[in-house]
Amino acid sequence: MAVKIKPDRKDRGFGSASVIEQFSKLPENITPRRFNVEEYYRMAEVGILGEDDYVELIEGQIIDKSSQPIGRRRFTVEEYYRMAEAGILREDERVELIEGEILEMSPIGRRHAACVARLDDLLQQKTRGKFLIWPQNPVQLNDLSKPQPDIAILKKRKDYYAGLNPAPANVLLIVEVADTTVQNDRTVKAPLYARAGIPEVWLVDLPGEAVEIYARPEQGEYQTRLTLKRGESIISPTISGLSFSVESVLG
Repeated sequence: MAVKIKPDRKDRGFGSASVIEQFSKLPENITPRRFNVEEYYRMAEVGILGEDDYVELIEGQIIDKSSQPIGRRRFTVEEYYRMAEAGILREDERVELIEGEILEMSPIGRRHAACVARLDDLLQQKTRGKFLIWPQNPVQLNDLSKPQPDIAILKKRKDYYAGLNPAPANVLLIVEVADTTVQNDRTVKAPLYARAGIPEVWLVDLPGEAVEIYARPEQGEYQTRLTLKRGESIISPTISGLSFSVESVLG
């Protein structure tokens, strides 16, 4: 086979971090999806890894040896979909594509699930069908990022986005509910949404008992940043008339 891909010798196992520590690091509690040798060769068979790829499978991670510095091989949204079509990514897997990295999503705890359900109910009542409430579904930000926020408020379409992926131009507001991923949502997700031009983001910090509001993206950064506690009210700067108490979100 002409493709310059090399399986890790005997696939050293997924438990050791000794080899991968030298490669690009991710925030705490964020784990890249790891691949086995069979999945690795399947990517070559279906053309996700091509003849020009100089990659190697090391401890479950596909390392791009042609990049400087050497790091994990990054994937496009198209390649991400092809992995699903080829059966490499299972339909029930909780993963999302962030800046070319396929990342495992944290399990949803009871308080997290209850908060998302509460917000879904509140937003449905407040918006009264004017917008599409899009809970735990993907939004495509660019060719390398397709996160799955807890809730997005989208402009309505007759086909309910059956014909295309929601893109930044379709999004009015994104909500991320965080229990174990607060720091990642604050330092990775919020800036990612700002660079994509998402008008407004709410970060529900469950451990901190607060809601952080990010709005008015300019030059890849949010100009408005607020932290609201119990006893205060959330007033959307993007959607007129959308407001409720912090208590109603946190429960």
